[in-house]
Amino acid sequence: MSKVLIIGAGGVGGVVTHKCAQLPEVFSEIVLASRTEEKCKAIAAQLDRPIKTAKVDADNVAELTALLEQEKPDLVINVALPYQDLTIMDACLAAGVDYLDTANYEPLDTAKFEYKWQWAYQDKFKEAGLTALLGSGFDPGATNVFTAYIAKHYFDEIHELDIIDVNGGDHGYPFATNFNPEINIREVTAECRHWENGEFVETPAMSKKATFTCPEEVGTYNIYRMYHEELESLTKNFPTLKRAQFWMSFGESYLKHLEVLGNVGMTGIEPIDYNGQKIVPIQFLKALLPDPSTLGPRTKGKTCIGCVVKGIKDGKEKIVYLYNIKDHQDCYKEVQSQAISYTTGVPAMIGAKMMLEGKWKQPGVWNIEQFDPDPFMEDMNKYGLPWNVIELDNFNLDN
Repeated sequence: MSKVLIIGAGGVGGVVTHKCAQLPEVFSEIVLASRTEEKCKAIAAQLDRPIKTAKVDADNVAELTALLEQEKPDLVINVALPYQDLTIMDACLAAGVDYLDTANYEPLDTAKFEYKWQWAYQDKFKEAGLTALLGSGFDPGATNVFTAYIAKHYFDEIHELDIIDVNGGDHGYPFATNFNPEINIREVTAECRHWENGEFVETPAMSKKATFTCPEEVGTYNIYRMYHEELESLTKNFPTLKRAQFWMSFGESYLKHLEVLGNVGMTGIEPIDYNGQKIVPIQFLKALLPDPSTLGPRTKGKTCIGCVVKGIKDGKEKIVYLYNIKDHQDCYKEVQSQAISYTTGVPAMIGAKMMLEGKWKQPGVWNIEQFDPDPFMEDMNKYGLPWNVIELDNFNLDN
C-alpha cells in the first residue's frame, strides 16, 4: 500500500495513471499533477477509481517541494519534460521522496542528451537514503532491461548491441509526432553518436540507413542510426561492449517534412524576435502540430522494439534478439492511448512497482539496467508488454 505522485499529464502521464490505477494493491493512493490541472482531471475522469489531482509548476522547486510535503508520497513518477528532471530531483531531496523518470535531463537551450547532470546527484541521494531510478520508459528503459536480461541469461560476455525501434503505425496525418513534438524533433535532428572500440563516434544525423524486417509479420522498414541516451549508460555498465548502436524507423513523409521544416528554420531551438516578442521556432511548431495524446483513436498498426545482441557463450559466438510487439489499437482500447505512449508508460509503472515493493531499492542514483532484470521482465508479460526472445543465425545492418 503506497502513495505515488505522478507529474505530467501528457500521453505518457495518462498511461502511467491508468496502469497504476489498475493495481490498487500496490498504488493505493495516486496524485496526478501538472501545470494544467484540467488535463489531470480529464485523465481522472477516465478511471474506474478516484484519484487526486493538483496544479504544479515543475520548473519551480519551492512549489514542487510544497506539494510533496503536503501530499507525502512514497515515490514521485516524473513524466514531465526532460528539462524539468533536475528541479523535480531537487524537490525530492528537499522533501525526502524517492524519484523515477523515463528520460534523461536535457538543457532547454542545448540539444544535449547526457546523464552527467543526473549522475552528479549520486552522493546527494545516497546520503539522503533515497533512491532515484533513471530511464524507466521503453527506450530508455525496457531496452536497457532487455540488454541486462540477455547478458545475464544468454551470454558470458556481450560484444555488440543494436537497439531497433520500429513504429509501423499510421495516424493518417501528413506530419505528426508520436510523443512531445519538441522533444521528438530535437532528438532526431541531433548529431548521431554510436559506440565503437571504446569511444563514441559522431556522424551526421540520420546519415546511416538500413532495412530491417520485423518478426511476426509486422513488416519491413527503413531504419536510421541515431543517438539515444541509453547508449551512454549501457556502454558504461556493460564495458565488454565493442559496438553499440540505436536505430529508429521513419517514413518518407516524416523525413521530407522534417527536412523542409529544418530548411526554413522551424526546428530551431534559439529564440527569435517576432512582432516585438521572443519565440522559439520549435515551440511554435509544437503548437501547430497534433497533440500526441489525441492520436490514439486514429493510429493503426504495430510497434516492434527490441535488442539484438552478439557475444560469447561457452567459447562460441551467438546472436540473440529480444523484442516486444504492440498493437496501437489494443492500447487505445485499454487506456485510450496509442502504442508509443503505452510502451513508455507501462515500464514506468513497472519500475515504480519494483521500487515500492522493495525489489529495486538502494540509496543513490541508478540506471535501470543496474538492477536485477528478472522481476521487471516477469511484470512486462503480466501488464501488457509481452516479449519474445529468439536466436539468430546471422545479423548485419551494414547495408
